[in-house]
Amino acid sequence: MYTDTERCVRAVRSKDARFDGWFFTAVLTTGIYCRPSCPVVPPKPENMVFHPSAAACQQAGFRACKRCRPDTTPGSPEWNQRADLTARAMRLIADGVVDREGVPGLAARLGYSTRQVERQLLAELGAGPLALARAQRAQTARLLIETTALPMAQIAFAAGFSSLRTFNDTVREVFALTPSELRARAPERRTGTAPGSLSLRLPFRAPLNPDNLFGHLAATAVPGVEEWRDGAYRRTLRLPHGHGIVALAPHPDHIACRLTLTDLRDLTVAISRCRRLLDLDADPAAVDDRLRADPVLAPLVDKAPGRRVPRTVDEAEFAVRAVLGQQVSTAAARTHAARLVTAHGAPVDDPGGGLTHLFPSPEELAAVDPATLAMPRTRRTTFTTLVRHLADGSLDLGPAGDWTDTRARLLDLPGFGPWTADVIAMRALGDPDAFLPTDLGIRRAAKELGLPATPAALTARAAAWRPWRAYAVQYLWATDDHPINFLPV
Repeated sequence: MYTDTERCVRAVRSKDARFDGWFFTAVLTTGIYCRPSCPVVPPKPENMVFHPSAAACQQAGFRACKRCRPDTTPGSPEWNQRADLTARAMRLIADGVVDREGVPGLAARLGYSTRQVERQLLAELGAGPLALARAQRAQTARLLIETTALPMAQIAFAAGFSSLRTFNDTVREVFALTPSELRARAPERRTGTAPGSLSLRLPFRAPLNPDNLFGHLAATAVPGVEEWRDGAYRRTLRLPHGHGIVALAPHPDHIACRLTLTDLRDLTVAISRCRRLLDLDADPAAVDDRLRADPVLAPLVDKAPGRRVPRTVDEAEFAVRAVLGQQVSTAAARTHAARLVTAHGAPVDDPGGGLTHLFPSPEELAAVDPATLAMPRTRRTTFTTLVRHLADGSLDLGPAGDWTDTRARLLDLPGFGPWTADVIAMRALGDPDAFLPTDLGIRRAAKELGLPATPAALTARAAAWRPWRAYAVQYLWATDDHPINFLPV
């Protein structure tokens, strides 16, 4: 979008928050960059240039606006709806791969040369992987500076900087303030009582309907790993440097996020995975406009706009749970998963809460004796085959994978039909166009709404909803009175 100057100027003049994260406005006369909805008087069009990322603005020598704080915008929805090299690279960078493995590690995961990855990102985003990761580290550093009482040296280490000097120089360059000045300007809401614990706000593009989002997570929660407590969805997190516990609560203009981490270096990754879990970088205006064009879906969209796709913080975990949920009720699937968690999950401490374990990793599940699994023989074979492929790396469900190729690999596994592959594509891989024509809830909704009854005919009818069929699934599911559709009390 940033190449359409006229459209960008209109968005800036109207202060349209829907475009926050789509592009950034750099002002030539002041040397700052802003989000489109910045509350200041818009500059003259001839003084505005537009960039696709905050990193590109920083590369061009602009600093972040102190008023609108463009580093706190939702991420671009482009990376949610695409599965090409750039989108996959952006998802991996958000997951901290560059900080942990460097650019060669990023390129290896993508299956391209380092030069090709750098050239592609520079062409499309105006910045290479190192600059994009640097911008992400600066954002994490600002968050820790403003919301915690940690010493600056610890913040530099936690945000991923190699030295205190690099941390100081980057913060000063990006925000035109020293770390101490940034902390002095922040509201007094720092958390320093519990080590590794902090509170933050996760922004999103309005509207957001929390009913099916949190309802689904709470209704399918695995005891010991997930729970609904005090108006928040809570769960344990398996992270690169340790584990964590997160509590997420919906508010009208943000999601309240309370994180407790064993290693603060995992902060960026934890935030990225929580945003992905709640689909917070989606563009609800684009989704709802497309679905509203169908007269059958229009009343459902108008009744409760802004539905998101509940996703996951761990793709392998979700795939295992999808197999456990084959041809059984939600309650039975939770019971099967809870048994695995109790027997094989690593224990965690949760003072004042009910979380007890991490969900077992594929490596831990691969060592499980199949005879101990209380499920039919065919599903037992499906389970053991899946975890073996996940454990040895021959099946990668992470952000680097190609959606079409991964779905084909899943269908090659024994016991994997279209429903299992597509629900994994929708909620684990993040494919916004995944569709479930054989799902019982979808078939009930289709019958009630007068849509075609057979999977083939319904798939043909749903072609008009592309590329947002995963969101259409949420609206169709919402016609039922299943607990997944209601915010827990």
